[in-house]
Order: sequence, then structure tokens, then C-alpha cells
Amino acid sequence: MKEMIYAADRRAEELGRYIVEHKATVRTAAAATGVSKSTVHKEVNHRLKETDYSLYLQVREILDLNKSERHIRGGIATREKYRKMAEKSVEASEKQARIEKS
Repeated sequence: MKEMIYAADRRAEELGRYIVEHKATVRTAAAATGVSKSTVHKEVNHRLKETDYSLYLQVREILDLNKSERHIRGGIATREKYRKMAEKSVEASEKQARIEKS
């Protein structure tokens, strides 16, 4: 039982260090470490607070910043999505025009 708790504490610290070093979002930290976003949240908000409070404060600062910028990232992602769709549409139109000329 102690081994499981120790492993979870160690994972919480690894997640915390990853977030601080890469200024990562919860989603990117989860993808990089192979755990779910829920697990990342639980580890950095509960376990890390108990095991390494100074690292917890650094992580909270980054996660709070990410949360405050979330709406901006969403807008950028949406703009990029529609830009790519427009490029594909133009390419398809040009291809169709070349076919019709032939």
C-alpha cells in the first residue's frame, strides 16, 4: 500500500515539474505523461499540495495563467481551423479549374 502512495506522490511531483519546465497546460501534461486530465488535476491540486508545497505554488501560477488565456487560445485555434478550410477550398477550386481547362 505504501508503495502505491509513494508512486502517486512521485507522479505528482513529476507532473508538477513537467508543467513548470514546459509551462504546459493540463491537457499537454496529460498527453506527455500518458495519464488523464482528471488525474493531472487531482495529482497537482491535492497530492502535490501535501508533498511539495513550493512546487504546488509554481504549478498553480502556471495553471491559473493558462486558464486566463484559455479563451484567447480557443479563438486562435478557431481562426486557424477556418484558414485551413479556406485554403483547401481554394486548392480544390484551382484543381477543378485545371481539370476543366484540359
